[in-house]
Amino acid sequence: MQQLVAVILTYNEAHHIAACIASLRAWVDAVVVWDSGSTDGTQACAAAAGALVVQRPFDHYAAQRQAALDAIDAAWILFVDADERATPALAAEVRQAIDAPGEVVGYWAPRRNFIVGHEMRGGGFTPDYQLRLLRRDAARYAADRQVHEIVELAGPSAHLKQPLVHYNYQTWGQFHRKQRVYAAYEARILAARGIRPRPHNFVVQPIREFWRRFITLQGWRDGGQGVRLAFWLAWYYGVTPYVILLRLQPRAG
Repeated sequence: MQQLVAVILTYNEAHHIAACIASLRAWVDAVVVWDSGSTDGTQACAAAAGALVVQRPFDHYAAQRQAALDAIDAAWILFVDADERATPALAAEVRQAIDAPGEVVGYWAPRRNFIVGHEMRGGGFTPDYQLRLLRRDAARYAADRQVHEIVELAGPSAHLKQPLVHYNYQTWGQFHRKQRVYAAYEARILAARGIRPRPHNFVVQPIREFWRRFITLQGWRDGGQGVRLAFWLAWYYGVTPYVILLRLQPRAG
């Protein structure tokens, strides 16, 4: 059994994968690229960069991560996205954390998010904690949460101080494409729970999300970028899933 394995979920990440692997290889016991059928050469780039490549057809994010947890023989798993980079300071902190005695079975890592070249200071993008470092025998992904996954831990968690650097979206086109995918997942989750869209959803939900992003989470600290993101996230979280949900409803007659 290896002590620490980094796992990178990928689909068409050839432009990111080598740099991501390079930020990990020197301090983890192995890097595994868990690929879901990339067509842009991601697998070859990952292998050339020193990673083990595993192919698994994509069903949803939670299932992909759980499959990696089930298959990889390691005491600890560190999940990293291809557009994230680990710093030497984070490497040292992670190694210290997993070597420390105690009952902690999961660690939340903060992220520094860069969106279209701007490092975010508010709006929920900082410190943006993600539960990524998991003791494999004490973690499981909730099967009913297919996007923005939820980890169930058989023990306590703690927070790391050093961040992952996250090059979140390079263009606004990329942002919109990804948000439409997330909205479609959310709509399917709502449909599976038997939730039906109501007229107030199209008003209350986006207003609530804009207020949360821009005021509560201090998106105003990012100026125009904060306004733009608060607006679009209100749209994709508060309107788009309910529009899709309407289309999923069986038609009368």
